[in-house]
Amino acid sequence: MGTTELKIKEFLVRYFRNHDLKEDEDIFALGFVNSLMAMQLVVFVEKEFGITIEDEDLDFDNFRSIRAISNLIERKRSTVTI
Repeated sequence: MGTTELKIKEFLVRYFRNHDLKEDEDIFALGFVNSLMAMQLVVFVEKEFGITIEDEDLDFDNFRSIRAISNLIERKRSTVTI
């Protein structure tokens, strides 16, 4: 797991007590995610990684797992122009 994935996991494990969350596990299927937690996750990703989550990014598939979130972050970072 890279740094990005570790930061995401560190955030998520606060909500997944007594479960060793794997990189590809579907956090929605596990039943730990409600709408409030989903919004907290979006805010965390924006603040921690300095990106903006647009409406078109708000797709379950982008937030389904640690790996999916990391992939979203990398895509967003690669489209940022200076």
